[in-house]
Amino acid sequence: MNKFLAASVSPALYATKANARIFTLSSTEHNIEVGNWKIDSTQLGIIDSFFSIEQKILHGGKQEGSKIIILTSPNGLTITLSPTRGMSIMNVTGQDIRFGWDSPVKEVVNPTFINLESRNGAGWLEGFNEMMVRCGFEWAGHPGIENGEMRTLHGKAGNTPASKVEIEISEIAPYEIKIRGLIKESTFKKADLQTVAEICYIPDTYSFTIHDRLTNHSDYPRDYQIMYHSNFSKPLLEKDAQFVAPIKEISPFNDYAHKGLQDWATYLEPTKDFDEMVFNIVPFAKNDGSTLAALHNKDGSKGVTIEFNIQELPYLTLWKNTDTEKQGYVTGIEPGTNYAYATSIEREQGRIRQIESEQTVHFKIKYSALMNKEAVDKAKKAVADIQGAQKTTFVHTPIAKE
Repeated sequence: MNKFLAASVSPALYATKANARIFTLSSTEHNIEVGNWKIDSTQLGIIDSFFSIEQKILHGGKQEGSKIIILTSPNGLTITLSPTRGMSIMNVTGQDIRFGWDSPVKEVVNPTFINLESRNGAGWLEGFNEMMVRCGFEWAGHPGIENGEMRTLHGKAGNTPASKVEIEISEIAPYEIKIRGLIKESTFKKADLQTVAEICYIPDTYSFTIHDRLTNHSDYPRDYQIMYHSNFSKPLLEKDAQFVAPIKEISPFNDYAHKGLQDWATYLEPTKDFDEMVFNIVPFAKNDGSTLAALHNKDGSKGVTIEFNIQELPYLTLWKNTDTEKQGYVTGIEPGTNYAYATSIEREQGRIRQIESEQTVHFKIKYSALMNKEAVDKAKKAVADIQGAQKTTFVHTPIAKE
């Protein structure tokens, strides 16, 4: 039996497997909802490392009923995610570093209060404030009409509450923690895509990994798309901060982005009336398909790397939104199966994949905080080693027009 689906229904709401405990926080199948909940390493008998995991039910305004899970490692990272919002990562903090941004949307908005079809299909923006949100899986990208149906901005996964949430904690050093949720995109006569969305973290470290497993439970092949919309602001984003990646080809998303192609790798300070600039990137990779992208601050003293595999996620989108801080000063680094154009364009240009009946596809992304100049320089060298003597092709004309 699938271990994820084998829920514990005991009063303690936990099960055991070899060298690990599994705590079920919610399950629609077994009508489980533990509500507010907390555990720490001392309660598990772990004395050589300290960490805690807490689930909170939020109240008031548009976040009424939303849930967050906070994984705290005082000597490493504190990671906050929301099972209500498709297992999105809300923010990540550590000593003198933060992954995330300050959106005008301040609440963890319950999807009940969002109409994805409002604003001509851009209602998704009314809840957008995550450090990492999954754009997909049935579709992704900009809103548009295809076959008479509205494809809303960035799909539905980020506004789909998890149908099951469980936490697995290893009882053997280094005590790896896995938090996973089941995201269902199931519609009569349409898709039945189900994703086990998992984050893996080892306490006292400065890296974590996303491992998603997407399965098609229908009897027919289905389309799928995914973009891991990963967002960063201060202290990493500032004037003259730099984006680095081994790039085979880069093109502007539209005519406005074409104006910024010359300075695509560096950033402005918060700038009023700056519209968003988006760039389409085809990355170079090692022979096994692995590659990375990085962002670091002006003096190269701190940064972030995102490692992924182009066999799973062949494209990379760079989103630069250096507007005012109140409006949302942020940049997005987005590995994906596609670019952010509407589904009809992605289909026409051959970037939509299909998943067979009962097939499962995997996606893995590793995020690492670069805590000093030595770590930043190491990441830049890794990028340079992949790039080697290979040239970057600059395509000056947008590859599509919406």
